[in-house]
Amino acid sequence: MKKKISTRDPDITGSYPAMRRAARRAKKRAVEAGTPLVVMRDGKVVDDNASRSVSPRNGREKKSA
Repeated sequence: MKKKISTRDPDITGSYPAMRRAARRAKKRAVEAGTPLVVMRDGKVVDDNASRSVSPRNGREKKSA
């Protein structure tokens, strides 16, 4: 989803990339903590973190079956 921003205001032009970075950090932290990450996908509210868990030994993400 790329949209051309037609403003010269640096706060507006920098807000989209900042929100993307914040979303990536939130997802990473939710995986590490094993907490739900609720997002809107295809018009439905879903837990994006439901199928993931973290191994307590090495902190790496594991997919559960």
